[in-house]
Amino acid sequence: MADPFAELLLRLRKDAGRTQEQQAAAINAVSGRDTMTRREISRYERFENVPTNHTLEQIAAACGVSFEDLRREAKAARARKRKDSAREEEDQEDVKRRTLLGGAAIGVSAAAEPWGRLALALSRGSKADAPSVAALVDRAAELHIQELGLSARRLQRTVESHLDAITAALPRAGEHERALTVAAGETAALAGWVAWDLGETNKADAYYQVTSECASAAGHPPLRALALTYASYGTPTPKERLRLLSQAAQDVRGHGNATAAAWVLGRHAEEAAALGDDTEALRALERARFAYDFADHTSEQAWVRFVTPYRMDSLALSVYGQLGRSELSATADTAVERLGDGLSDGGVVVLGDLASALLRGGDVEQGVYVTRQFAAASQAKPNTMGKERARAIATWLPDNERELADHLRKFAS
Repeated sequence: MADPFAELLLRLRKDAGRTQEQQAAAINAVSGRDTMTRREISRYERFENVPTNHTLEQIAAACGVSFEDLRREAKAARARKRKDSAREEEDQEDVKRRTLLGGAAIGVSAAAEPWGRLALALSRGSKADAPSVAALVDRAAELHIQELGLSARRLQRTVESHLDAITAALPRAGEHERALTVAAGETAALAGWVAWDLGETNKADAYYQVTSECASAAGHPPLRALALTYASYGTPTPKERLRLLSQAAQDVRGHGNATAAAWVLGRHAEEAAALGDDTEALRALERARFAYDFADHTSEQAWVRFVTPYRMDSLALSVYGQLGRSELSATADTAVERLGDGLSDGGVVVLGDLASALLRGGDVEQGVYVTRQFAAASQAKPNTMGKERARAIATWLPDNERELADHLRKFAS
């Protein structure tokens, strides 16, 4: 007779549409280690073993559910395992009778307990409760933060698995539908960004379209701005990029969007500089910096966490470098000073923009020096902007640095 906790783990996997092997892969994607196996998943689902709390955290993240709910249920499951066989059989029969995890309904008394609420949220036709929705929303936010330090390939499976979890929960979201729709859009946008970095442009476009649809369904314009700004990196021409960014700028007007506005305007400045429009580029950069003065990238939308002071430095460097402005030197000094000795994940992007700006501005010797720093840092701290930066820098290196350029192109591919 199956234990309720084992059945709950089985339900989590099946609701995610995964085989045992795929479930193991999803957990490994979260942990960053290839330690989970199909055999161990099978042992959990047969109640031959109960996951440790450390493993439970990874299972919760991979399935988009509350770790605390799983932890409490695992604790109860371990207690049941310790009881003698007669008492254990009695308890399991009683639990099965009350919860009907394998059937079509869950008893009212069971739904009052943490594991019962989680199982209820996962039952077809039932409404997702607030803790379950909060777990999914929080996980979507966490993924945007992880993007700063994980490679696109490592992040892709995790993001897509979480999007599957939200998709499964949305039909049961009830009063939480808007919050879950926004989280779905945020996760789809990140999936698109990762797909673009991996060269899967059609998939990226599809994810961005889904994000825009979520924005419309939730009545949340900043979500569309996220999709448009991400999409602007892969759009063929600067003119078309400016069109997308102009719409995005309209979508992030209003209270609580200062960081998003700073990012969108900074991107607008970059693309105007690419067209050689000094006036528009400098005006947009000034507006971006003004918006950032009122911003708090740690407390607004989760997806703006990457818009750190380092990132604002990189936008300014990109603009001044493309325009050949005298402000480049002072901005570069400020950026280097802000980076300090301990290079953050976001600092890799700054190094890339600094190297590109110096090379474009004619300071080749310093540009090559910073490029070598960037090449080492982008390997040590990979993120989804690394390849795009490497490819651009390679085109600006002098002929006598062909080996360095080839290294960057290889990394970019």
